[in-house]
Amino acid sequence: MKKMKKKHLAITLSKLRGFQNPKVELEQYRTPGSVAAELLWLAHSLGDIEGKTVADFGAGTGVLAAGACLLGAEKVYAVEIDRDALKIARENIGSLQLENCIELVCSDVSNFTTTVDAVIMNPPFGSQNPHADRPFLLKAFEVSNTVYSIHLAKPEVRRFIDAFSGEHGFRITHRIPVEFELPAQFFFHRKRLEKILVDIYRFENQKRKRYMFRI
Repeated sequence: MKKMKKKHLAITLSKLRGFQNPKVELEQYRTPGSVAAELLWLAHSLGDIEGKTVADFGAGTGVLAAGACLLGAEKVYAVEIDRDALKIARENIGSLQLENCIELVCSDVSNFTTTVDAVIMNPPFGSQNPHADRPFLLKAFEVSNTVYSIHLAKPEVRRFIDAFSGEHGFRITHRIPVEFELPAQFFFHRKRLEKILVDIYRFENQKRKRYMFRI
């Protein structure tokens, strides 16, 4: 498969279907194509995607999983607990003819046990359920030495991420702030479109080779 340029990847992922009836308790927000492409391009540039086995935790409608396959991943496990979201993910995957690359797994991420080369994810931010991202990070650190994840770019969140990853034997090799667009979709939203700042993280098991830290 011919590899995409970053801009084309972002456009392609932006065209995929989002959640039809997003569930507030699961903090279901579609990952913007531009943010997904930023994360995936970083992973691809560091050799963590092409030819690798990858897991997308909280895969939602399959944006990150699809992007990983488009950049040459050998296999992607799209792990998602919501069956409604997985139905849309299946449609999105089919529209890109990626059925042979992606395995849909309907499960809580805590029950996933397959070791993979890298985990990519956009976990809940914890706005509705505090610390909702912790089970995702814990499982990611358990099944892979390399993890890419998206979190709110707030001082208190950064302090938590710094401490939590260190406690579990991982170091932050990259932290890249990007703009994340949140469309109004729940009753408590006051703006039609809100733009927030998030951090894209790359975590690496401390036993592995160091990469330059970027902010």
